[in-house]
Amino acid sequence: MQIVFVVGVLVTQAPEIGKALGATGTLSAGQGVMFTYIGISIGDVLAGIFAQILKSRKKVVFICQLIIIGSSLWYLLSDGITATKFLSLAFIMGLGVGYWATFVTISAEQFGTNLRATVATTAPNFVRGALIPSTMLYGLLVNAFGIVPAAITMVVVLSGIAIYSLTQLEESFDKDLDYLEE
Repeated sequence: MQIVFVVGVLVTQAPEIGKALGATGTLSAGQGVMFTYIGISIGDVLAGIFAQILKSRKKVVFICQLIIIGSSLWYLLSDGITATKFLSLAFIMGLGVGYWATFVTISAEQFGTNLRATVATTAPNFVRGALIPSTMLYGLLVNAFGIVPAAITMVVVLSGIAIYSLTQLEESFDKDLDYLEE
């Protein structure tokens, strides 16, 4: 869920977050999105490579979660942040979020061949759809506590949900995928 929260909130609200952090200039959401997507593209490739090296998709997703948590908190705790630091952190957040293809693969491999294509197309839509309740909760938290504490809370909550969910999944790296769901 924090996959879309990073881009949909943390990066697109960079001017507002930057103002709250006392940024030295106005942070550009457009440039931030570009740097985040460059990171996502590279992160997607690296996630696939590391899954092969580690023989585990779950470990790679966990590492990506740690990158998201670390880089998001670094960003949100950067008083007086500069535009250069923001763009660097946007890129690093993108690297963390770049496990999208690995996420879709893990999702699809949890099901038999008769449902795998449906899951591969549906799971990403659930993640995108989760941005709606996430931003609603974020909005309530912003009104109650301010933009930076709300963003920190959401990063911790969404990452916690993601990590917990990951622990509940079966490792699918070497799983025999030739079966049907009953």
